[in-house]
Amino acid sequence: MTDDQWLARRFDEDRPRLEAVAFRMLGSSGEAEDAVQEAWFRLAASDADRIENLSGWLTTVVGRVCLDQLRRRKSRAEQPIPEAGPEPAPLPGLAPAPDDPESAAVMADSVGLALLVVLETLEPAERLAFVLHDMFGVPFTDIAQIVDRTPTAARKLASRARSRVRGLGEPERRDAARQRQVVEAFMSAAKEGDFDALVSVLDPDVTLRTDAAEVGTILRGAATIAGGAMTFAAMASQAQLVFVDGKVGAVSSIPGLPTRVLVFTVEDGRITAMEGVTDAARIRGMDLTLLDD
Repeated sequence: MTDDQWLARRFDEDRPRLEAVAFRMLGSSGEAEDAVQEAWFRLAASDADRIENLSGWLTTVVGRVCLDQLRRRKSRAEQPIPEAGPEPAPLPGLAPAPDDPESAAVMADSVGLALLVVLETLEPAERLAFVLHDMFGVPFTDIAQIVDRTPTAARKLASRARSRVRGLGEPERRDAARQRQVVEAFMSAAKEGDFDALVSVLDPDVTLRTDAAEVGTILRGAATIAGGAMTFAAMASQAQLVFVDGKVGAVSSIPGLPTRVLVFTVEDGRITAMEGVTDAARIRGMDLTLLDD
């Protein structure tokens, strides 16, 4: 057996698993086959002798191909209809398994199709983290390399996706919307320099922490923070709102100044805490999701 024949045989052994990964990522058997074929082309063009874990390498390549496809799909606002027919086994644990084998098979198909519909609602990186980790046991250290984030951030992606798959995503979105209203009121008041409006959205005992080396202080009290909120005016005029670790934040990049992330804690309709982050390493480790306009 030649080296090429051996490589093709090894690839065929992994093909069913790779197609299962790609199908759950893309929801289309045709696109899944294309993604797996692309992995073969890349393998054939590589130095296979230097690959220590071929199965892991192929999974990474298929994951990246699918992630790129999902991002292109999202940019074009495409929403493919999940295909019926033969598909990989559904995720264990989403529904109790009946005792009757025939009923179990029917339920497996039903849960599988329903799962694909839910997966279409996830962000591309969330979907990849959930599929690879929860369905195929890929470590977060490997997933982090695919999505270009830290293992901790990759874990958070999977956790958020898991919550949505199990029906917990909608309350999170509603909570984010409530937080956003308060944060937008604060940013608007800061931009206008409206002291009274600022105080109205701040809890009387609100705190402001910052990691800036030249400051490194904690400010307390609505009047104190509102009195210095003019410093937020420039940030408020061009900041982008994000969702980070269950909270609404604002990201600002002002020429000549380091990028800053301001994270808000909102409780009962008022801001109870704010944290300003300028450390580049901390910001890179944050799981920031832009909020739609």
